Amino acid sequence: MTEKHNLPVAAGAVMSDEEQQYLTFLLSGEMFAIAIMNIKEIIEYGNLTEVPMMPEFIRGVINLRGSVVPVIDLSARFGRRVTEISRRTCIVIIEAEANDGSKQDIGVMVDSVSEVLEIPRSEIEPPPAFGAKIRVDFMRGMGKVAGEFVIILNANKVLSVDELSMLGQATSVSSTEQAEA
Repeated sequence: MTEKHNLPVAAGAVMSDEEQQYLTFLLSGEMFAIAIMNIKEIIEYGNLTEVPMMPEFIRGVINLRGSVVPVIDLSARFGRRVTEISRRTCIVIIEAEANDGSKQDIGVMVDSVSEVLEIPRSEIEPPPAFGAKIRVDFMRGMGKVAGEFVIILNANKVLSVDELSMLGQATSVSSTEQAEA
C-alpha cells in the first residue's frame, strides 16, 4: 500500500526570478529543503528490497510502477547515523541528473516531510565554507525561514548518480577483497 502525496505545484508553473518553492523535511531534528522542481512524488516508506554489498547509505531498491528505484538514506549519506524507521518516515522520489545528461529517479529516505515553502532569493545566503555538518558541495545555500536557517540541498550533488555508482563499485571491490582474504 503506497500512499502518494500530490505536491501543490502545477507542472510547468511559472515562478518569478525572485522566489522558488522548496519541499522542507526533517532529518534527525534538522530542517532541510530541496527545490520542488527536482521532486517527482512522496511515498510512504515500505516494500524495500535490500541489495547486498552496497554502501550503508544505500538502503535498497523499490519497485515504482515497474521501475527499479534506488533508495538513499540521506542521514547516512551525510555521515550521520542510519535513519530509524517511524510511522512518519517517507521516501521522496527525486529526479537526479548524471554528468552525461541522463536522468534517473532516486528515492531519498527522510524522517518526515514538513511543507512546501516559497523562499525569496533575497532570503538565501551562500553555504558556509566551514562548520556545517554536511559537505559544502551538497548545499545550494542557507534559506532564512521565520528567523531560522534551512539548509537548501543541491540535489544533483547529494544524489550524484556518477558518485553513487563509484561508491557502490568501491564497496563491491572491498567486499570481494575481504572475502578472498
